[in-house]
Amino acid sequence: MLTPTELRYSQDHEWVRVDGNRARIGITDFAQDALGDVVYLDLPAVGTAIGAGDKIGEVESTKTVSEIYAPVAGKIVEVNPDLVDAPERVNADPYGEGWICVIELSSEFDPSDLMDASSYIQMTEA
Repeated sequence: MLTPTELRYSQDHEWVRVDGNRARIGITDFAQDALGDVVYLDLPAVGTAIGAGDKIGEVESTKTVSEIYAPVAGKIVEVNPDLVDAPERVNADPYGEGWICVIELSSEFDPSDLMDASSYIQMTEA
């Protein structure tokens, strides 16, 4: 499984790429592989204020439906419009074109709140 070292990870299998006061969010390669072929995503609404751990959407695959949780607190400022017509991008490129949303952070990001790549790999192998 691909686990980029520059990202942070949640226990719910979301990844976070922070750039200034914004965080791009998606589901990990491990999660998309476990889900199987993604056929639909329920994306969060732009402008929604969320807390870390809040449900922000759902991903439906040929196997199951799974909730997507916000790994950071803030406000949804962008969603990936391409996923509406091409949800399979989550499978094909989970860390690139398969991103889910961008959150404007409500406070300064503390990387220690989430796992680094090594910790995430250890968790998924346990």
